[in-house]
This record gives sequence, structure tokens and C-alpha cells, in this order.
Amino acid sequence: MDPVQRIPANQAVPFDDVNIATADRPLQDAIAALAGDRADDVRAYLEPIGELAGSAEARHHWHRANENPPVHRPVDRYGRRIDEIEFHPSWHWLMERGVGFGLTAAPWTSDDDVAHLRRAAGFYTWGQAEQGHMCPITMTYAVVPALRTDPHLAEQWTPGLASTTYDFGLRPPHEKAGLLAGMGMTEKQGGSDLRVNSTIAKSASVPGEYRLTGHKWFTSATMNDVFLVLAQTDAGSTCFVVPRVLPDGTRNPMTIVRLKDKLGNKSNASSELEFEDTWAVRLGEEGRGIRTIIEMVSATRMDCILGSASIMRKAFAEAAWHARHRSAFGARLIDQPAMIGVLADLALESEAGMLAGLRLAAAVDRPDDEHEQALRRIGLALEKYWVCKRTPMMVGEALECLGGNGYVEESGMPLLFRESPLNSIWEGSGNVNALDVLRALSREPGVLDAWRAEVGTVRGQDARLDAAVDEVLTRLAEPTDIEWSARWLASRMAAILQGSLMIRYSTPEAADAFCASRLGDGWAGTFGTLPSGLALGKIVDRAQPAI
Repeated sequence: MDPVQRIPANQAVPFDDVNIATADRPLQDAIAALAGDRADDVRAYLEPIGELAGSAEARHHWHRANENPPVHRPVDRYGRRIDEIEFHPSWHWLMERGVGFGLTAAPWTSDDDVAHLRRAAGFYTWGQAEQGHMCPITMTYAVVPALRTDPHLAEQWTPGLASTTYDFGLRPPHEKAGLLAGMGMTEKQGGSDLRVNSTIAKSASVPGEYRLTGHKWFTSATMNDVFLVLAQTDAGSTCFVVPRVLPDGTRNPMTIVRLKDKLGNKSNASSELEFEDTWAVRLGEEGRGIRTIIEMVSATRMDCILGSASIMRKAFAEAAWHARHRSAFGARLIDQPAMIGVLADLALESEAGMLAGLRLAAAVDRPDDEHEQALRRIGLALEKYWVCKRTPMMVGEALECLGGNGYVEESGMPLLFRESPLNSIWEGSGNVNALDVLRALSREPGVLDAWRAEVGTVRGQDARLDAAVDEVLTRLAEPTDIEWSARWLASRMAAILQGSLMIRYSTPEAADAFCASRLGDGWAGTFGTLPSGLALGKIVDRAQPAI
């Protein structure tokens, strides 16, 4: 090695050019358990994704895409309104590969019985390369089940959305090799309270066609080709399909007011959007818009879980890598008891989040199974609340493992930290999801049965989990002031579900430590305070990148 390029004494070598899929033993174990005899196929699919996501090239594009955020071009050089957004080449590099890996809508057109599980594992792996561009990828995946409300519209749009070709630019959809989708729900006066939306839809001369007037407070990826939008008709909130470019090549009237200056997610173009006589096609019945779009919301919530788990895995891997190569007080950090305790705790949080996301994705592959669909309904609300809520604390602790090195931008840890709160806000913040848990429990009795059956598969294998289940059921039997308990119930039920998955699919050491801490009485709440007597060294050895 050239002397100029040598790593300074006691500094970690770069965590680059590591296949983060094959080196992730918890992920590999989860695939073996959940994919069964298709595990080798899923591993083969993940191998090139992991190789590229863990490369120095991907790290370069991760930083460049966030250092050079998108730019709004409202008019062209002649003063004509165009409302286009320019992205850095690194954004296009990331998007081309994410779409090319089939992470958008491809699973919906596949007859493979593990299509959604495979895609979820790919999303989890590729998301570690960069997080902002996963937003349009998620929305393109999630739009298809909502479009299926109208078979004609689904037939029209799904082939382009399921394409593995990234074809950027505003052109008529039928002229493009691949399409991307977005969503416009919230407005400035209501946010998550969609009942007070004020965008108006008026019937056009052609049945099923409308004209929209109003605004949307957050519309991500407005260079995408088609959007699902909520607007008010005389019958109430209704869902509409809104293309960015009309079939004749003209721009559908919509104005980008500004791009949002956000805490994180800098590479992605989130915007405020104004509609003025904007052409749209109704999707579903008038007045049933929220019910129509909820399938898209469910799918995006799954990706919020997977995306947060992806951020946690990236943060843990960086922390463990640093601890393996850094020494202090006469020993490597990774060999010192206090650091082992922290890393083991981070590893448990990361693995449990990953297992929850993959388990719920596996349920999507079984649409005709009543248990799987009821579990998906309650599990998405639970784990969207819990995994996304835990991520900022976990990433902050992982950043601290790198000390001052983790606080500088070039480490990437500040990028992860700023990104970490996003998924807890997107598609319903903590209270919205906790209350959705109560709504599901009160209105859909089958979901509680599904949760009980799922966690009941390990009944008798851990007394702490059994006691936690009984505690939840006792609380549910006493519904007085139940809304005050919404967050407690969501947290407890989510952790119990994770504990059952750890017992079924992880190692005995990791499952024991998870249940002792998250479900037992011996945990102080902060990371690195696991009860004594656990096999923490084995947990860290298995979870750290295996190279």
C-alpha cells in the first residue's frame, strides 16, 4: 500500500466492499426460516444487491445525493411554467439500481409464492445504501393494491409500475419504459386528520373524469408519473388517479409551490403542490376515498418498518465494525464488557425489527389465508409504531459507539441519525398508529385472535413472554380509559410479537436476551443495560458483519 494511503494508527479500515447481505447472519437465518425451500433462491437474489449496497461506490453516491439535494425549476428559459425538479446524478444512479432490482411493483405481477418476501429482503438490504430514494420506490410498490379497486385502471398502470427499467422524465406514460407513482393525502390545515381536507373535485363532461382544485402539504417525488390523491366530492372524500403528463403529451396543471427543507431525507424532493383544474380519474366509489387508498397506506407502512430496520442494521454494522478495529485502554472496543453490552443490545433491536418486517411481508404472499391477513392488519399498525419509534434511540446509541468519528458527516452516521425519525412520522405518527391499533381491536375482532395465535405458537417456551401476553389480555378485558393505554398496548403487543419471532427464528441466546430485556423486569430502558448472565458475546459475534 502506498504510504499516503495507509490507515492511521488505531483507526478503523473503511467499511466498504463488504457484501452486506451474505455478511448479515441474522438476515440469512431469517430467510432460511421464512422462505423454506425457496431460501436459496432468495439468497441468490440478494447476493448482487448486498455486494453493490456495501460497496465504496454506493457509499460515494449515498453522500453525493444528500450533499446535492434536488432543485426546483419552476419555469424554463422562455418563462413557461414547467415545474420540474433536477436531481444529482447520484440520485439517478441509486434509482436505476433500486428499480432494476425489482423493488417497485414487480411482486404484484409475479406468481412466485415468495415474491413479496424476496422483495422485502431486497428492500431491507438495498435501503442500507441510501434512504431517501426508497420513498418513490415504496410508493410505486404500494400503489398497485389500491389501483386494483378498478381493474381497468390497474390494467392500464400496473405493467409500467412493475417494470424494472428506470425511465426518468416527464413524458406521456405510454411512451415510457417504466413508471413511478406517488401519493397526495395530507393538507396544511389537517395533516393526519383527512376529514378536513379541502381539495375539491368537480365532475367533468366524461363520466369518471374530474377536475381538482386545492393543495397538498406533502407530496414526495413530484417528478413521478402518477399519483393517488384524495379530494372532496359531494359524497365526501374520494380517491383519484392523477397523471403528471396527459396522454396527449401536455402537462397536467399542477404547481410545485416549494420543496420542503427537511431534517433529513435531503436527497428526496418533498414538495407542496397546488392543483388548479387538474385532470383526474376517480378510483373507487365517491365518498370512499380513505377506504380505497388505505391499501396503499398499508403497503407503505410495511416499508416504513423495513426501512427503519434497514437504518438500524446499517447503524449497528457501522458501530460493530468500528468497535472491531478500534482499541482503547489496552484492548479492542469489541472485547470490552461495556461495549459488548451496548452492541448486543443494538443487535437485538436490529434483528427484531428485521424479523417483524419480513414476517409481515411473508403474509402478503398469502392473500387467501385469513390468519395471515388478520395478522398483517394488526401487525403493521403495531410494528409501524414500535420499530419506527425505537429507531432514533437506537441509531443515536450506535453513533455514540464511534465517538467523535461518528459525529462527523463523512462517517455517514449523522445522515442515518437525521433520517431515523422519518418513518415514525410518515404514514401516521405515533399516536395515529397507536390509536389505529385500538381501532383494529375494537372493530375487527379477528385481529386479536390472529395476534394471540401467532404469539401463542411459542406459549410455554418463555415465562416472561407468557406473562406479558396475559398482562395485555387482562388490560384489554378492562376497556375503561383504553385510549390512555393506546401507546402502552401498541408497545407491549409489538414487543411480544417480536419476542415470539425471536424465539422461533433467532438463536436461543438472542431470544433469551430479548425476552429478558424487552419483556422482563431487569432492563433499565437505555441501550447497554441488559440483565447480567446473558450470552452477550455470542450475540455480538453472530450479529456483526461476518467477513
